[in-house]
Amino acid sequence: MPKVLVIEDDTPTSGEIISLLVTRGYEVVSETDGANGLKRALNESFDAITLDRMLPNLSGIEILQSLRKIGNHVPVLLISALGLVDDRVQGLKAGGDDYIVKPFASEELLARIEALIRRRNQSQQNLGQVNFLKYEDLELDLLQRTAKRRGLPIQLMAKEFRLLEYFVRYSGQVLTKKMILESLWNLNFDPSTNFIEVHIARLRKKIDKPSFAPLIHTVRGVGYVFGLKP
Repeated sequence: MPKVLVIEDDTPTSGEIISLLVTRGYEVVSETDGANGLKRALNESFDAITLDRMLPNLSGIEILQSLRKIGNHVPVLLISALGLVDDRVQGLKAGGDDYIVKPFASEELLARIEALIRRRNQSQQNLGQVNFLKYEDLELDLLQRTAKRRGLPIQLMAKEFRLLEYFVRYSGQVLTKKMILESLWNLNFDPSTNFIEVHIARLRKKIDKPSFAPLIHTVRGVGYVFGLKP
């Protein structure tokens, strides 16, 4: 069941979007405040976000810029009464994947959301069709479940390999502890546990040796991001 975050402060518009999505079988979460919407987007995993441009406390553009800055690439459909070409260009340049102007046709809104999710799913399927993954000097053999960095073998336990594969597949995207637990271990997030920290610390020791450029980075208060820093 696709999960969509609706960030919209206009009650009638929010109700319409939620009703449309629920009718089509989507799981829907909603926020009416920009700051709360950003917090929800950072702490949960969504297949798509519908985002109003004008929100209390934090604008839609500011939310988009914050998400993209830390590498969160969840598909975002901007919804706004601002429909001039410059408005749409600004929204898309800020990181929006699509833009629809109020008032909108229900079927068009649904079609745009479905298209965003379909493209995201297709991209993930294409990732899963390869037998090898490579990021810079790190190579993963998905059939043999082996890893190398700079051509040197890395001895990984099964859980460590799964964690590393997950990082490589979503390199550049911030991954919260909640996302990692639910995706790899099917566990509910418990803020009091250091389960994820322990596994990541072990993985770091094996792939981020002192002479190598570090690949696993902590995003304080949010989670982790994998990749070389620019």
